[in-house]
Amino acid sequence: MNSDYEVIEIPFPHGSDGYAGRECPECEEYFKIVFGTGLEGTTHCYCPYCGYKGDHDEFYTQEQNNYIESVALNRLTTELLRGFKQIERYNRPRSAGLFNIEFRVEGKPTPIRYPQEFSLETYVDCSNCTLKYAIYGVYAFCPDCGRRNAHQILETSLDIAIKVLQLTDTSEPALLDTLISNALTSVVASFDGYGREICRTYASKASNFPQAKKIRFQNLAGAQTQVRQCFSFDMASSLTTPEWEMAIRCFQKRHVLEHNSGVIDDDYVKKANDPMAILGRKVVLTADEVRQLIHLVRRLGKHIVYQMEQLP
Repeated sequence: MNSDYEVIEIPFPHGSDGYAGRECPECEEYFKIVFGTGLEGTTHCYCPYCGYKGDHDEFYTQEQNNYIESVALNRLTTELLRGFKQIERYNRPRSAGLFNIEFRVEGKPTPIRYPQEFSLETYVDCSNCTLKYAIYGVYAFCPDCGRRNAHQILETSLDIAIKVLQLTDTSEPALLDTLISNALTSVVASFDGYGREICRTYASKASNFPQAKKIRFQNLAGAQTQVRQCFSFDMASSLTTPEWEMAIRCFQKRHVLEHNSGVIDDDYVKKANDPMAILGRKVVLTADEVRQLIHLVRRLGKHIVYQMEQLP
């Protein structure tokens, strides 16, 4: 077997931020990763969007394929031109009667076409395998270990809400209500997004597939009923009755703050079980309440995904 060939090593391109583009061969969606982070020695890759698993070589983008081809052609044409130039130097113009014969080489190597990398919306450091990756949207599979990032995103959002609440210790009184309200809104929105993502992920195990994909978690009591109907477990069972009532009350306060300028209405009185509620007065919300809610939401989040993982 003839082994007289040259192996061309082509450096893998990446953006100025260190992230290299990837494209799923199944759904054709674009994402980015940082090589050298994550699992050591792995040769496979998961699509963060559809979960397709394949060899890393399957995830080249079209621009990366064009880059590899252009590098090879650049090396080839560079060598060809170098060889022809040597011939040119040793073949000076000669006279042949009425004609002059001259060998001249012109041209340039094929240019290298570097791939363009795109900006994405969410950058994640996987808490399971430490891979750095970037995606469109928020929720995804980790391209290295394949774990869903929903719980990590929830925990990160709750940590940010705690930092917002820390600002209330040194802020002007006029800013306190706004900071506390913003923190509560963030907690509710994060849990709603998390719960919906978990239900979509496990919808194939639900007794009612279409309903499972539509469950919303801004209303805890309503979500509790629908989760029980679709997945046959009680999402509130990880909390005591007073804790569950407190969580519902905080979620109802968020609703009043968002949709009724914080003024207590009949719906709040009916659903919140708030002994301090007076119809027509502004709802009272403290930083300590939101801190307690964050603790309860962490427990709810862990409980929900644990119960989903136990489903047959």
